[in-house]
Amino acid sequence: MVKPRTALSWLWLVVVVIALDLFTKYQASTLLPYGVPHPQLPVFDLTLLHNTGAAFSFLAQAGGWQRWFFALIAIVVSTVLLIWMARTSYQQRWLGIGLALVLGGALGNLYDRVVQGYVIDFISLHYNGYYFPAFNLADTAITIGAGMLIIDMLWFSETSHKSK
Repeated sequence: MVKPRTALSWLWLVVVVIALDLFTKYQASTLLPYGVPHPQLPVFDLTLLHNTGAAFSFLAQAGGWQRWFFALIAIVVSTVLLIWMARTSYQQRWLGIGLALVLGGALGNLYDRVVQGYVIDFISLHYNGYYFPAFNLADTAITIGAGMLIIDMLWFSETSHKSK
């Protein structure tokens, strides 16, 4: 009996996200001086920053315990995502790709947090004196993947349940 393909078939995408994320963080760390904006467009700078907290630098000044707390959360979330992928049919491509993007981003940031003690951010968006918190490719993958999961939940999951 042939075992049906699962969303684990998208693990190659997880590897691509991690590789691109770590490569761009290495490049940013090597080529950019810390905290100095390098304008690319009127609304976009490359600025190397180290985030010891979570999203939007939440708990960045907490004294160090947050490093392992956020690492533990990333490990638990990654485990849940892997189990979810293993239980998801390959035919649910939108869901599978979304899960892979979130997992790849989570693991890319987890690597930074465990090895460096902080997450390397370098993409800075701003407009008219207002700055969005700096981020990286892992954050971008997580955001796109989460958006895909929401879209799947709102529009695609109903049709996949009806077709069973």
